[in-house]
Amino acid sequence: MPVNYKKLFHIMIEKNISSPELQRNCGFSGNILTRLRRNEYVSLQTLEKICLKLNCKLDDIIEFTKY
Repeated sequence: MPVNYKKLFHIMIEKNISSPELQRNCGFSGNILTRLRRNEYVSLQTLEKICLKLNCKLDDIIEFTKY
């Protein structure tokens, strides 16, 4: 099922968190940021780390889209 991470990037803007800062705080590689920007698969474990750092729920950062 295709996903979209636009909501994540909106939250990052609202909270004034840069991509490198999120990467450092969550402890993942730059490759993960690329995958997020391309709306590609990211593990649930990584998404959980992001939610914990941003103090939000999974449905606040991810949106399922139609094929």
